[in-house]
Amino acid sequence: PPPLSEQALAAVDAKPGVPREKLARAIDELFTDDQAGETRALLVLRNGRRIAERYAEGFDRATPLDGGSAATCVTSVLIGLLVADGRLRLNESAPVPIWQRSGDPRGEITLRHLLQMRAGLRHSEQADPANASDRVRMLFLDGRDDMAAYAEAQPLEAVPGRKFEFSSGTGIILADIAARTLTASDNPALRHKAVADYLRTRFLEPADMRSLVPEFDASGTLIGAGMMHATARDWAKLGEFLRSNGSVRGAQLLPHDWVAFMTSPSSRNPGYGAGLWLNRPQPQGKDMLFPGKAPSSLFACIGEEGQYVLVSPGQRLTLVRLGRSGDERQLGALRQHLADIVALFPRS
Repeated sequence: PPPLSEQALAAVDAKPGVPREKLARAIDELFTDDQAGETRALLVLRNGRRIAERYAEGFDRATPLDGGSAATCVTSVLIGLLVADGRLRLNESAPVPIWQRSGDPRGEITLRHLLQMRAGLRHSEQADPANASDRVRMLFLDGRDDMAAYAEAQPLEAVPGRKFEFSSGTGIILADIAARTLTASDNPALRHKAVADYLRTRFLEPADMRSLVPEFDASGTLIGAGMMHATARDWAKLGEFLRSNGSVRGAQLLPHDWVAFMTSPSSRNPGYGAGLWLNRPQPQGKDMLFPGKAPSSLFACIGEEGQYVLVSPGQRLTLVRLGRSGDERQLGALRQHLADIVALFPRS
C-alpha cells in the first residue's frame, strides 16, 4: 500500500493500544473513499481517552455538526430522567390529551411503545416525492409550526405494540410529553424554557455537553427527532455516558436500569432498543450496523446520511462519525469502513 500522509498519521495517538499505522490507514480510507460519501469528523475513544481525531477541510473540533436522528437518543435520556423522577411511568397510557378521549384506541399506546418505535401510528419516514412523506410534512411543511399536533393526530395503522416502524413523529411526541410534564402552560416560550432548562441542568451541563444546541418549533416543542447540533467531542460524550451506564465521573445521572432498557432488544425488532440501534439483524433484512462483524453488545445512535455515535462496551470503545453519505450504496461502504475500524480493537 502507498505510504500514509503526515495528516493521516497525525490524526492517531502515538500509543493508541492497537497498531497505529493500521488504525491511521483505516481512518484515512474513510476520508478518501468517495464511494462512502463525505466524512467531516471522525473521533475514536478507548477507555474514555481520545486516541484518534480527524476532520475534513473546513471543519475542526469546535464545529457544531448536526446529528440527525441521533437526537432520538437524547430524547430517550430526557424521558428516562423524567421516569426516574417519578413524573412519568413506562407502562401506562402515554399522557397525550387527544388520545385520552373515550373510545380512542390510541389511548392504548404506552410510553414503552413510543420509545421502542412500536406505537402503531400511521407514518411515512420516506416517500416519492420526498415532500409527500410525513417526516418532511411535519418538519418543514404544514406541520412545522406545531409538529406534535401533526404527529399526534395520525390514526393507528396497527395495534399498539404489534409493529415496529421507525418514526420521526414519535420523537416529537415524546418531546411534547416531556413539555407537558414539566409545565402546564401552552405558552410556547414557557414550554421551550421548561424543557431547555431541565435538559441543560439535569443532563447537558453535568455531562459537559455544553456545545449541544437543541432546536424547538413555534409551539415550543423540542424537535426530539433531529436538528440537534454539537461538536464531535460532545457527541462522543453522549456515547461515553451510555457506555458508562448513565454515569459521569462517578455521578449517576441516569439509573443503570434505564440504560439497560435502552440497550435491550425490543419485542418487535431485535435490532432496536429504546432510542438506540443494536448490532443485531433487522427483521426487514436491512441492517443498520454490522452484525457478525462486531460484538452483539455494540449499539449506536444513528442519524440520516451516516451520522454515527457507536459504542462497544466490551471493547471499551466509542466512535463518532459525522458527514454526508447520500444513498444506500454510500451508506453500505461507510458501514464497511466503520466495521473495519471497530474490528482492529480486541474484544474483552
